[in-house]
Amino acid sequence: MRRSLAPAIVALSLALAGCASTKSAPVASAPPTAPPRLIVAIAVDQFSADLFAEYRNHFTAGLARLQQGAVFPSGYQSHAATETCPGHSTLLTGAHPSRTGIIANNWFDPGLTRADKKVYCAEDERDPASTSGNPVVSAVHLKVPTLGERMKAVWPTSRNVAVSAKDRAVIMMGGHFIDEAYWWKNGAFVTLAGQALAPAVTIENTVLTMRIKRGEAGYAVPAWCAAREREVKAGPASVGTGHFAMEPGKEPQFRVSPRMDAATADLAIGLTDAMNLGRSAAPDILSVSFSATDYVGHATGTEGVEMCIQLAELDRSIGRLLDHLDLRGIDYAVMLSADHGGLDLPERLAAQAVPQATRADRALLAGALAKAVSQQTGIATPDPLIYADGPFGDYYLSHRLSSVQKAQVLAALVPMLKAHPQVAAVFTATELAEAPLPVGSPQDWSLKDRARASFDPVRSGDLVVLLDRAVVPITDPSPGYVATHGSAWDYDRRVPILFWRKGVPGLEQPAPVETVDIAPTLIAMLGLPVPEGAYDGRCLDIDGSAANSCEGPK
Repeated sequence: MRRSLAPAIVALSLALAGCASTKSAPVASAPPTAPPRLIVAIAVDQFSADLFAEYRNHFTAGLARLQQGAVFPSGYQSHAATETCPGHSTLLTGAHPSRTGIIANNWFDPGLTRADKKVYCAEDERDPASTSGNPVVSAVHLKVPTLGERMKAVWPTSRNVAVSAKDRAVIMMGGHFIDEAYWWKNGAFVTLAGQALAPAVTIENTVLTMRIKRGEAGYAVPAWCAAREREVKAGPASVGTGHFAMEPGKEPQFRVSPRMDAATADLAIGLTDAMNLGRSAAPDILSVSFSATDYVGHATGTEGVEMCIQLAELDRSIGRLLDHLDLRGIDYAVMLSADHGGLDLPERLAAQAVPQATRADRALLAGALAKAVSQQTGIATPDPLIYADGPFGDYYLSHRLSSVQKAQVLAALVPMLKAHPQVAAVFTATELAEAPLPVGSPQDWSLKDRARASFDPVRSGDLVVLLDRAVVPITDPSPGYVATHGSAWDYDRRVPILFWRKGVPGLEQPAPVETVDIAPTLIAMLGLPVPEGAYDGRCLDIDGSAANSCEGPK
């Protein structure tokens, strides 16, 4: 495909010059009667409903625009495994992780030949070149099609494009058949093995290499962020006063900053122009996952001046993308949500009305548990007896255990975990396999329901451990990693869901909905045929007038 480079060069030159987006505002128009020509699916990594509520009145650009559409402030990533890969897998498939097969960022296969036994959610571990830390990126583990794949099945000329800083976000939103897929790795945007970089991507990489090499000053602090500037100590880390200054050559300082989202928006703009998205005979889809909110949340927490600056800049980046689509005259519809929420670091929470906030006990780590179980049962294995990716979630037992030994280990391990004061619930694989899939409002689901929605009988662990509220599953904080997510509680499950299209009257609906409702809603907007039972979710009527958007285009 011949690509025009001029628009990409212009967009990237503006970014390099540090130009900010003007306020993003739609132009009044008649309600649309035909399907949009471009679906823009936006994920903001770690953008909880709590952050949205806290900052929504301060947004002036893209996030202000989207609030003029259909706003669902109580969306739910209903499952317990509130991590990046499972959350992104629900957004454009309409399916819970129990159906997508994406039960965590990482899981373990104790029978795997490689030493660490760990499988990354977006890798093909069958490839000898792949490791969990340096994967051959693939959608082989995703069991269901994405919206982009369904569009291409009906309209073969439809383009499915996905960009993010994270490979797993690209894969889980784009799926198995992506026309252009880009993510950040080692200081540049890269793509799938065997595919060439588009010229627009090569141009952006050149510009970003120059910026990282020279370094940049920190961001100005918006007036409404000033009150959040206060130093907090978390072990050897100090947070709460950063402005994202970038020292020359320090790529991590680029990635863990609003610059990463701005670069992702630039890439989306460049590809829109180069591929002429939204202009072909069939509708296209552009998936954009902004990762910096997650990087900043992990590195500095959710309630400091750093997150305040990040969200102000994210608003501008989204606004710039939408303004560019307006300038191009594209008929597009936008969906924005998140893969999960997040919790602030316990050292700040404890000083701000959450005295029970704490870090997970090292006794919950797989190695410590294995030692305690071996002492109690006398059972040991030459490889680890227990595998886990942290002090919570899925725990796997060694494949070397006989069925009798496995029962003995579980008989010792389960009571040990249930007795721990930081553990809220423990479920064995047998219990979850026998449990029905949850129905009804996600806010009313039991902990077992939430764990069941994340359970896959092949990939899930021999047992699942859910920590109590405000227990942060980081045993030892370090610079760059002080706070996280992954719990079954609503601060990690609740996310905003927003839809916007020019001419469609807006609404605000506080009743709980689910991220698995997004795909059916967009499917109806496009008028795509869908097999019965294809989704776990339902269509949301996002037209604030008497019209019903779930009835499809007229």
